Parts: sequence; structure tokens; C-alpha cells
Amino acid sequence: MLDTETLDILMLDLDAREELLRDMVSERLASSPAPRIGDAVVATYFFALRTMPLREAAEGVSYHATSGIRTPPPGSLLEECTATTAGVDAFDLQQRAGLAHIAFPLKMLRHPDGHVTSTDILHTIASAAVFDLYENQDARLVNVEIPDDVLRTFPGPAYGSLGVRRLTGFAPDQPAFGTILKPTAGITPEEVEGLVTEAARCPLFLLVKEDEDLYPDLDYSPAAQRTRRAVDAIERAREERQGLGLIFAPHITGAPHEILQMVEQVLTAGATGVMFSETFGGGTVRMVREATKDRTQPPAIYGHNAGIGTRTRTIWREVIDLFARLDGIDFRQTAPINPATPFLRPYGREWEASERTLTRPLPTIKPTMIVRAGGLDQGNILLNLADVEQRGVTEDVLFLAGSAINSVKDARGLPSPALGAQAMMEALEVYRSGALRDVPGKDQVRELADLARRRGFHALREALRQRYPGAVA
Repeated sequence: MLDTETLDILMLDLDAREELLRDMVSERLASSPAPRIGDAVVATYFFALRTMPLREAAEGVSYHATSGIRTPPPGSLLEECTATTAGVDAFDLQQRAGLAHIAFPLKMLRHPDGHVTSTDILHTIASAAVFDLYENQDARLVNVEIPDDVLRTFPGPAYGSLGVRRLTGFAPDQPAFGTILKPTAGITPEEVEGLVTEAARCPLFLLVKEDEDLYPDLDYSPAAQRTRRAVDAIERAREERQGLGLIFAPHITGAPHEILQMVEQVLTAGATGVMFSETFGGGTVRMVREATKDRTQPPAIYGHNAGIGTRTRTIWREVIDLFARLDGIDFRQTAPINPATPFLRPYGREWEASERTLTRPLPTIKPTMIVRAGGLDQGNILLNLADVEQRGVTEDVLFLAGSAINSVKDARGLPSPALGAQAMMEALEVYRSGALRDVPGKDQVRELADLARRRGFHALREALRQRYPGAVA
């Protein structure tokens, strides 16, 4: 058995440390914001250093990550292409822990037409000079400031939150929902058609997407065939949808050389959206956005963030989400409010920062639609609806439920998306009635189940019983 000291190191709660770090960094940046420099991208880092003071470490990053010259000749091209330290904020007397602001010159990044890519920026500001040096005991890229004229060169979302609402006929103040196909893998085009058929009949949904575990290029389930059948199912349900459109986003993640071919196949088959993860294929969002921008109706891009947790211990989520938004995602998952232990990250300050980054005003860049997903269900939807309404961001949010729609079982013990959707609509009706508006979050499931019983909301009560067996009899 390992000794107690070793076990304590192995079991260190990194999330608790991250919360503490976020509190400190957020407070420091609120009181002393990162500088904005017209001819540079300014990256802010948290460093915990073994021996060096912050300024010395920042100066090392400045030249290692750019020209490789410590003292370039004044007025030279080398000087124009060498980063500089734009300020440090030490947390300790030894000045070995704290924030460093480094200005990376646009001279080394701009393409001839003036644009800059997220790939170029991240390749520079998140380089080996920051994350691979042994001296840097801990290093985090926590903030990026980009000049407005550079921001304007990015494409941003084709639609954004209001655009996808206009595309589908959902009003800005109308709660919009989506669902995920379940099972998430091992299904055929015929089964996809059946699942989409049930979802399409429910006017609650603005989006139906495939899961990231259902790969596009499968001999038993090609993405184009799945798409064709899903589009046919949506068309058959047109009258039941009360004039509302429905975006279908097949999963097309692959290596970069495969993605554009798959985009062409699913768009030809009728897809109105595409869903893929860019974490392990840097630059793919921009690639798809540029390749489809001249279409009469470009696909709405669901920028799935599968694997983002492999990055967020070093590059904060809001930085990653900023570049995904600039590159062109229309939808991005965060996480739902949940009174219990979080199921997924983000939560707390990270969650707030991510949602703020996706929707805050940027020059010429539309807001990305926030997707609250990952454990969203009939038991916590009231909390999320109330939060969105209170913050005045209803138009920017999509509520995405997977298992809460597609895994609720009927009286025969079979999964019934129709039953799950009906349960969600009944929960929405309860919210609109205001009946539980003053009930604390920790008590809402029990109170909601009791109200469902009294009002005869059988689907809602059954969904709650299955998802919260310990709280609902």
C-alpha cells in the first residue's frame, strides 16, 4: 500500500485548486485588466515558477516563442517580430507566482490580406516556450486580447443564436430545445430515421444532432445515408411542426483530410447542420466555415467540444471557446445548472466565463448559441429556464437533452422519445405557470413530481421517477 503522503499527492483535488486559482485571477484581472495593444495579440498567463521571477520568465517566453533573439536591433524587422513583456502581477514576495502579460506582434502573424488565423495565434501563444519548459512548474493561458481590426477578419458564425432562430422560425423569446440520438453508436440509417421521426413530431425541438460516438464513415451506417433518411423523416413531420423548422446535424468528425469530403456528402443529402469536434483537429472549424460560406444556405456548425478537458488544465476554456466562436461555430455546449454535484464541466466561474465569451459583443462577430447539455433533464430544466430568463439570454440558449428524451421507457419497458419529449413539454408548462418559482433547487424534483401527480402529467412523473428513483416514489 502507498503511504499517506503519496496518496494525498495522487488524490489532490485539482478542481478545488482550479476554483481557487480562478478566483484570484478573476479578481486581479477585474482590478487590473490585461492591456490592449493595437499592433499585438496580448496573452495573459498564470505562472508558478521554480526559481525565476515572473518578469524574467516572461522575457524568456517573449523571445523563445517569436524571433529567438533576446535583444534585436532597434528598428529592425527582427524587433518588429519579437514579443515583449506588457506587465506582470506577482502574487508573492518572491515574484515567482502570478500573472504575466505578453504582447505578440501582429507583424509575425498577419497574412498578406491582413487576416490572422486561430491556428497561427495558438501555435504562437501556446507554444513549447510556455508549456514545455521545466522551469514553469505551472503555466496557464488565461486570457487573450485581440485588436478589433483583427477580430473583424474572422468569419464568425454563419447564423449565430438569432440566425438559427430565424432559420427555423423560433421567436427570440421562445425556449428552444434540441435532442441527441440515442443509442449513440451501433445504429443503422434505418434506426436513425426512426429516432428522428419521433423527435421531428415534437415542435419543441429546433435541433436534432447525432452523438460524437456515431462516426461518419461506417460500412453499416454511412453518414450520407443517415442524413438522407433523417431529412425525409423531418419532411414527413412538417405539418405536425406548426410551421417550425428543424436543423439536423450529422456527426462528421474525422481527420482534416476527410472532413470536407464528408461535409459535401451530408449537405448533398440534405443536412442543414454539421456536428464535429475540433479539439484533435485544429483549424477544422475555419476550414468548414470557409468551404461553405458561399452556399445559399451554409450549414449551421455545431462545434462539439469533445476532448476539451484535455486542454483546459493549460488553456482556459473561455480562450478555446473564443477561437471556436471566431472561426465560425453556431452552437457550443456548456453545461446545465444542477443543484447536485456537477456531472460535467464547466461549472462555477469557468461556466460563467465560457457563456460570457460565447455571447459578449464582438465587432462583426455574431453570438454563438449556448447549448446547455450534459445531464439536462425534466428535473433541472426549471432551474435553467429561470436562470436564462433572469439573465435575459433566452434568445442565446438551446436546451439539449439526450437521455432525458430518448431513454425514458414506456409501459412496455422500451425507450420512447415521444414519452420523453412529452415529459419535457409538461415540465415547460409547469414553468410557464410559475407554480414552483419560489421552490429551492434542492427541493424542485420532489415538488415537481408531486405537482405532476396532481395535474395528471403522467409523462413528466414517469420521467422523473426513472431519472430520480431515490427522490420520486
